[in-house]
Amino acid sequence: MKKELLTKFEEIFGTEGKYQVYFAPGRVNLIGEHTDYNGGHVFPCALTIGTYAVARKREDSVLRFYSMNFENLGVIESSVIDLVMKKEDDWANYPKGVIWALQQKGYRLESGLDILYFGNIPNGAGLSSSASIEVLTGFVLKDFFGLDFDLTELALISQFAENKFIGVNCGIMDQFAIARGRKNNAIFLDTADLSYDYAPLELGDAKIVIMNTNKRRGLGDSKYNERRSECDSALADLQKVVNIKALGELTQEEFETHKSAIQNPTHVKRAMHAVYENQRTIRAVEALKKQDLALFGKLMNASHESLQYDYEVTGIELDTIVAAARKQEGVIGARMTGAGFGGCAVSIVEEAGIEAFIEKVGKEYKDQIGYEAAFYVVETGDGPVVL
Repeated sequence: MKKELLTKFEEIFGTEGKYQVYFAPGRVNLIGEHTDYNGGHVFPCALTIGTYAVARKREDSVLRFYSMNFENLGVIESSVIDLVMKKEDDWANYPKGVIWALQQKGYRLESGLDILYFGNIPNGAGLSSSASIEVLTGFVLKDFFGLDFDLTELALISQFAENKFIGVNCGIMDQFAIARGRKNNAIFLDTADLSYDYAPLELGDAKIVIMNTNKRRGLGDSKYNERRSECDSALADLQKVVNIKALGELTQEEFETHKSAIQNPTHVKRAMHAVYENQRTIRAVEALKKQDLALFGKLMNASHESLQYDYEVTGIELDTIVAAARKQEGVIGARMTGAGFGGCAVSIVEEAGIEAFIEKVGKEYKDQIGYEAAFYVVETGDGPVVL
């Protein structure tokens, strides 16, 4: 892979100067969906699939971006001096956003860069290809320019770029999971204060299987921001009767006591998901520590149902693939993962049954939806690295 990347870099940008190869993972969230912007807990892990970059410093302020995944777009040029979001710059707005965010935070880049990217995360699948690019870009800049920030700050800078430059009101989970990833572990993160623990992912004879509906979704033009604002409205109503800063502070019992304060019935459902999902996530991590995979799976299933009926972010593709998965022998649990509205679901499946699982779920999905799903048996990985 490294050789292919270097060959392509030289073909696009020439051979002169010193260049370096980097990698940042994608992520999958096992449980705790749409809780990260509600001050709740999440439980993601970094993957061994992700985004590669080859980068080289320039003598001037020009930025040149090239993606092997979007070769038809060619080299996209910008400058460190005047960074603005441009629709025609497409995917390159993500690295541009990170450079802009660093400048907003007071970091100085003394020159431009040539950067080539290649990702083996399916684009638009909900495995955080955009956050992977963001964290990777920040990591490259930290290394090249000797910038003084740690991996948590890298995650926060990347989130700031997505919120303020791209315009997607995402929480911290994706960037944090990618920046702080650790092999054979998932991250139990409290998004209220960014305290976290690594929990060993001891799945016995089971593996994580990601099911890609192949219905692409774009966060910016989905209802993601709408859900966030619905939760904010519910929170504002609750704050009139209870002293909280985020929905994630409430137990299920407290929510049931005070939910009548929420004026809009739809907002009651949204807030209920945020509160109950947070508690499910806490229970799921406890179950995993006790090696109670059966309970972990039940909580995954309950998570999907809440996302389907209370949060309404699943859609026919995700519901079909999750329902098909749950019928199969050896399935411990299955749920949508990511923002929803398409993208991927995640399942934990006993290794002996994985081949049959993929065949049967794939057939049922195609019969009902009309096109094929894709399946990935994934391994956990580390955070960003110099290769």
